[in-house]
Amino acid sequence: DWSMGYDWDKEVVSCLPDYYRWTQWIFLKLHEKGLAYRKKSNVNWCPTDMTVLANEQVVDGRCERCDSLVEQKDLEQWFFKITEYADRLLADLQGLENWPDRVKTMQRNWIGRSEGAQVDFKVEGGGETITVFTTRPDTLFGATYLVLAPEHPLVAGLVAGGPKEKEAQAFVASAKNLSSLERMGENAEKQGLDTGRRAVNPVNGQSIPIYLANYVLMNYGTGAIMAVPAHDTRDFAFAKKFNLPILRVIEGGDPELKEAHTEDGRLMNSGFLDGLTVGPAKAKMAEWLEQRKLGKASVSYRLRDWLISRQRYWGAPIPMIDCPKCGWVPVPEKDLPVKLPRNVEFKPTGESPLKSVPEFVNAACPKCGGAAKRETDTMDTFVDSSWYFLRYVSSHESTRAFDPQVVNQWLPVDQYIGGVEHAILHLLYSRFITKVLKDLGLIAFDEPFKRLFTQGMITKGGVKMSKSKGNSVQPDELIQKYGSDTFRLYTLFIGPPERDAEWDDRAVDGSFRFLGRVWRLFVELLERPDFAAKAPLEAPAEADKQLRRKTHQTIQKVTQDMEGGFKFNTAISAMMELVNLLYTYKENPDSKTPILREAVESLIRLLGPLTPHVAEEMWSRLGHPKTLMDSGWPAFDPDWLVADVVEIAVQVNGKIKSRALVPVGLDEAGVKREVQKDGKLASALDMAKVKKTIWVQDKLVNFIVGA
Repeated sequence: DWSMGYDWDKEVVSCLPDYYRWTQWIFLKLHEKGLAYRKKSNVNWCPTDMTVLANEQVVDGRCERCDSLVEQKDLEQWFFKITEYADRLLADLQGLENWPDRVKTMQRNWIGRSEGAQVDFKVEGGGETITVFTTRPDTLFGATYLVLAPEHPLVAGLVAGGPKEKEAQAFVASAKNLSSLERMGENAEKQGLDTGRRAVNPVNGQSIPIYLANYVLMNYGTGAIMAVPAHDTRDFAFAKKFNLPILRVIEGGDPELKEAHTEDGRLMNSGFLDGLTVGPAKAKMAEWLEQRKLGKASVSYRLRDWLISRQRYWGAPIPMIDCPKCGWVPVPEKDLPVKLPRNVEFKPTGESPLKSVPEFVNAACPKCGGAAKRETDTMDTFVDSSWYFLRYVSSHESTRAFDPQVVNQWLPVDQYIGGVEHAILHLLYSRFITKVLKDLGLIAFDEPFKRLFTQGMITKGGVKMSKSKGNSVQPDELIQKYGSDTFRLYTLFIGPPERDAEWDDRAVDGSFRFLGRVWRLFVELLERPDFAAKAPLEAPAEADKQLRRKTHQTIQKVTQDMEGGFKFNTAISAMMELVNLLYTYKENPDSKTPILREAVESLIRLLGPLTPHVAEEMWSRLGHPKTLMDSGWPAFDPDWLVADVVEIAVQVNGKIKSRALVPVGLDEAGVKREVQKDGKLASALDMAKVKKTIWVQDKLVNFIVGA
């Protein structure tokens, strides 16, 4: 018993045909809109999972699922054109006021919008043009060489028949076997090859060499850069290694240019740009290029289209058919779902296992009726999770993915909780699909989640707890030993919910002991006369007031913590403090039943959502006709939040001699009078010898006594 409530009538299982049928339908809608397409591309390949990965699934050059170094391959794959929505995905982050700033920053950085210019460099001795994107067109006079990514489509033609052809082919093959981390990491060695070809710098007519280099990737910009080594750290290191020219075009920095000068300044050695600062120089250079049809102002994005093809069994089959006559043809909606076959052999071939099932592969072309082949790749499972929240409110729809009227009534989601590790995976993809569905007129909103809370990871042995790591905790044994309430309480008390926390089986015992204290206290008090019946409080003493004040302060604290950021750990700490005071107060022979009753009843109601079983049992034993769940949340009385008396320290020559309860806000003279009422202190302190009094209101009084 996990003490969790689910409405199983709203269950969604994304691996079943009645769900992935609609994932396939969404694919067809994107295909109709021109947002789903197939192309040959250099892609990320995980050698362990034997499948391609989207850029978002590569973390520091490794597979985010199995941590293997990712390789590069050229393959025909299916993509979603998320880049068409880049500006909207970026701009609409501004309206997500209730999302964590760090998540929005991660998405902004991943989308990576950069303003700059495209510049065309003519290749000498041929008709080719190499187009580069640069965020610094102002430094064009300082470009002393070009660099192409080894995967650049012009490479083969540039070296064909030349003396560097075989060498270049070997270099390209070698680079493709390296991960992006090995090529672009901070400590990655700069590797390069002179192609033997040259290009013309369009701004000054200078002939500059064309290199291949491992630190340039086809996935960014145009796959080609103009290198300005005087003002770029990577270009500088490469130029030094290969003895290439370094020309300063920005004033400032080391006169001997022992390192790249990357700060802003005024232009020099730059003809018509000399004397301008960077901003105006960028604009003037872009205008100059555009007028001469040598380039243009441009915007580039780090974001690349979402690669959705996977060479594995799980995931929705991509609903496309390859016809030798008609090309790629979508499966008609009436023929959905395209079901995963059961008779599949799983072999480590690096190809989809669906290829080995002839009855799945062989199909009739929906357009001409001829023999055709079905697509055997499946979709990335992030496609399934990019819209599941829409299905929850329409889980029994059999003729459509969701009921727009119901979806528009209940969504967007008011509060969404998930791990920050999906900031640029699930969350970005869900925003994209939501915007597409809005543009298709299927829903009335274009952001899926109003409020987002990112919870921390639970680690064990310092490693993220997960099934794939083999370090997950099975709760059954702990629940058998301690009960589900203890398990729930420990999970909520383990630490701030937005931070990672280390799981410790032994620490569960602390939560068990706390609930034991609460139960023993309750049972003991229940035996007191009239405890189960409310009674009016007459003439409360200071101890009575102290407990009542603590009760209402605890209600306020727990309410605020649970509503404002899910701070369950500090809410539980506040309840523990109340329990400590209850134990102290009940030992007072003058303790009063109404005060105890109010405090205990409030404590039970506060514990209800956290430990429902033990709280409901205590509530029932108090004789309430309604269940705890139906009894509402306790309210605090603002008049009981502020103390009317305060305990201050009484010091003599800086050493604490006593403590005294005085009215809040009492002045210095009043404090002296109150302190002198302490007979023991008064007899030990000769006020006539007090030379000075240091008084801090509501905190302390310090009597300085001379010899």
